[in-house]
Amino acid sequence: MSSNGEPTSFEVQDSIPIIDYSLLTSGTANERSKVVQDIGKACEDWGCFMLVNHGVPETLIEEMMDVSSEFFEMTIEEKLEFEAHGVLDPVRCGTGLNLVNVNKDTLWREYLRLIVHPDFNCPHKPARFSELASDYVKRTRAVAMELVNGVSESLGFESSYMNRELNLDAGFQLLAINYYPSLLEVDISRGLMPHTDHGLLTLLYENGVPGLEVLRDGKWVGMGGGVSNAFSIINSDHLEIFSNGKYKSKLHRTVVKDGRKRITLVNPNGPSLDTIVGPSSRLVDGENRLPRYLPMKYRDYLECQTKLITAGKHAFDMIRIDI
Repeated sequence: MSSNGEPTSFEVQDSIPIIDYSLLTSGTANERSKVVQDIGKACEDWGCFMLVNHGVPETLIEEMMDVSSEFFEMTIEEKLEFEAHGVLDPVRCGTGLNLVNVNKDTLWREYLRLIVHPDFNCPHKPARFSELASDYVKRTRAVAMELVNGVSESLGFESSYMNRELNLDAGFQLLAINYYPSLLEVDISRGLMPHTDHGLLTLLYENGVPGLEVLRDGKWVGMGGGVSNAFSIINSDHLEIFSNGKYKSKLHRTVVKDGRKRITLVNPNGPSLDTIVGPSSRLVDGENRLPRYLPMKYRDYLECQTKLITAGKHAFDMIRIDI
């Protein structure tokens, strides 16, 4: 660690867990049982894993990357139509520098955030953007919900328990598209500051340009490289809250060193906005297993976190209970 508490070392490891999604959905009973155990171990030990054989067509992903690139290549005037305002605006586009640390170092990125469930929202341009995005988010949502079923079982619950308790049928899902221009477009450091995500699980797909790093034992570890056609799956804040700290939310960041442009398709998946999320009642008993987080409505958490992040703080600071 550096003097200001920031991790300073970086290493690439090939031991990030890899989960075969097809065994969860169409494997034998023994194969499904084993992959559920593997998901639980990955969520507990790493807070992330790579997902292969997920069934989302590679051609659809490539088309989404292409149309996303087209969006960010529009003129500034065209993109201003979708300028960011409130955190719950259906469509938000933004660009600029984000603060990285107390030394006021900055990184550049552009982003487009779409609320895609329970209602689907998307810019009306470029052509086919809405059509492709609608198909993409339906498929990634199906993957995310099946993973949540597996996570639910790994915690010792029935597969439908988390869906039912968190009202996931009306769950809040985003499609966040991050764009890091090539060095030919901007001559500045590109990336995204260390952070955790709201929701249960985040699905992330990159365009082949590396940059995603997760914090592991005080070191930044590259994630995603060398595993073809795979989603990076990352534990998020409300999985930590609901599991009462068993499955920790994963701190991650983006540092783009490759000179090419980087595009990521990111799907945070959470409870319904009006769901009050706290530790599962099945994981606390008031005696030996005390709740470690205060309950908070998901909508309030999103709004609170958006306000705090600019000050370098986290909504966890408000709900974590010191035991």
